[in-house]
Amino acid sequence: MTGTGPSAPSTGRSERDGVSPEEAAAVGHRSPPRFLRVAEYHARLYRRVWRGTLVSTILGPILYLVAMGVGVGTLIDDSPTADLGVPYVQFVAPGMMAAAAMQTAVAQSLYPVLASVKWIRTAYGLIATPLRPIDIAIGLQAWLVVQLLAAATVFLAVAGVAGAVRSPLAVLAPFAAALGGLAYSAGGAAWAVSRESEQSFQPILRLGILPSFLLSGTFFPVSQLPAALEALAVVTPLWHSVSLVRGLTAGTLGGAAAAGHVAVLVAYVAVGLAAGARAYERRLHP
Repeated sequence: MTGTGPSAPSTGRSERDGVSPEEAAAVGHRSPPRFLRVAEYHARLYRRVWRGTLVSTILGPILYLVAMGVGVGTLIDDSPTADLGVPYVQFVAPGMMAAAAMQTAVAQSLYPVLASVKWIRTAYGLIATPLRPIDIAIGLQAWLVVQLLAAATVFLAVAGVAGAVRSPLAVLAPFAAALGGLAYSAGGAAWAVSRESEQSFQPILRLGILPSFLLSGTFFPVSQLPAALEALAVVTPLWHSVSLVRGLTAGTLGGAAAAGHVAVLVAYVAVGLAAGARAYERRLHP
């Protein structure tokens, strides 16, 4: 007769998946940060629409560089009153790289963010998963960094062909441009996610972004501005980004100046991310 002996000690393993709670916890600790899941989500969406963004993010800035740096630049270089110290293409190309990153960052952090919580409401689908509002906020910025780096790298290659690069430090310029773009997109997303309509976006673009594009050293030194406008220009993220990128491509950037520009841009990003985390929390978990 077969007896029933003492049962085997439990191993804590699930009969369905054969994984112990300890092993499951270890796997959980090894999983990537959750905000990367959000970045992956945006990357998968981008695979379907990337062709439509080529003109605005890459071709447009490159054509603008050719027109301003080579076309108008020839006239400026021949002018006896121009005193930039370098050919105009070498002056304007890094400014255009930083400005293009700013424009892309702003474009991706206003209307698309509002759409995600008001019109198409994809953010509510994300928050229905184990993702937290802060994951959604940081994940968007992480994906934007990838976009900005890719566009700035292509722009740098074209600028190099045009003779606008004079230093091997220029390989760091896309990172500086991406940081400058992030200084705008972090705060822009925080603002957009807290809005109920897009009415405030056009004033921001016309009274904030456009003047910054024109007056933050992209096309001419801010020292040529009136004192009040110069003081205003040097506190904008774009001026710090332009100065950082220009110094890297020219090889004239000192360590102290570089640290100062990076510190200001990082401060803008940190404030924007903190505000964005709170705004996403209030919007998605009212």
